[in-house]
Amino acid sequence: MTTDVIPTGIGTIRAGVLGAGFMARVHSDATRAVGGEIIAISARTPSSSAQAAARIGAERAAASAEDLIGAADIDVVHVCTPNTTHAAFAAAALEAGKHVVCEKPLALSARDAERLVALAADSGRIAAVPFVYRYHPMVREARARVRNGALGTLLTLDCAYLQDWMLLPTDDDWRTEAAQGGPSRAFADIGSHLCDLVEFVIGERIVAVSARTRTVFGERDGHVVDNEDIAALLVETASGALGTVLISQMAAGRRNALTVELHGTRESIRFEQERPEELWIGNRGESRLVLRDPATSSPDSARLQRVPAGHPMGYLDAFTSFMADVHAAIAGGAPEGLPTFADGHRSAVLTEAVLASAADGGRSVEVGA
Repeated sequence: MTTDVIPTGIGTIRAGVLGAGFMARVHSDATRAVGGEIIAISARTPSSSAQAAARIGAERAAASAEDLIGAADIDVVHVCTPNTTHAAFAAAALEAGKHVVCEKPLALSARDAERLVALAADSGRIAAVPFVYRYHPMVREARARVRNGALGTLLTLDCAYLQDWMLLPTDDDWRTEAAQGGPSRAFADIGSHLCDLVEFVIGERIVAVSARTRTVFGERDGHVVDNEDIAALLVETASGALGTVLISQMAAGRRNALTVELHGTRESIRFEQERPEELWIGNRGESRLVLRDPATSSPDSARLQRVPAGHPMGYLDAFTSFMADVHAAIAGGAPEGLPTFADGHRSAVLTEAVLASAADGGRSVEVGA
């Protein structure tokens, strides 16, 4: 069994964090868990930066984002700021010679995301996007079953990502305004995770989408809502499989219900992010649950299993495994499945296709590479 995902033989990687919200804490905790240090943090104002540094435990509060990006004692910059700032901060960090971990969406347009992919390639630096659901061991187990032919030929898929944090008209967030959140909210925020996971597991692209979106409340807290609460998609994959994808931030009682169900000619597979220790397998003869166990898992799944079977793993473990792979890549390794800026660009391409289809009444839109 493989439980140690922390890279060895490399020096301490020093991180700077842009942003001070929930994701800044998650990035910081995962960085420390794999042996890194949080050198500096930068928030909106000097006072909020100082508060964040104390709360998260950074060595110092940076005077500004520019100061943090240019600091000689920082190796990797984590971009955890509002969506509309991601592309500019990621570009500045790469141009300053830093490695970058940038929250999604990488950019608000496919063109800007493509520029970042090119900039990362030219810089020779590691540039990653935390599509961390790839790092649940049972996701890797599902992927291995697809790869080894256990599923057979993929016929259909039934996928959803449901939350309820925007259910009430009094619920509000900076993401509801395009000036900070961008033109898409529900799909760009959580649909991007789901579609990345689908393509990662099945090993093929979504080539066409037919989408409808809905904004339930036109105003929240006295301001106009600029983006969608719900997106419903019909999708087709490169092999001809058909599927449904439902995205909602207004599904009462659903906190973070990401599910992927695949139906093949031999068996079906279902993964539920809120029950990450198990994989449902179904065929004509039986239905069964496969529980996480490094002793019986595929090698790619086993390497991510930080604790023995029966010791529950979850979201923070997945994020820590992602960060370990980032650090291993910085050290010169090539970890399997690390999501890069190319994957961030792919998400932007899908988002534009969804918005274009929805704007045209659900017309089928081909999705480029």
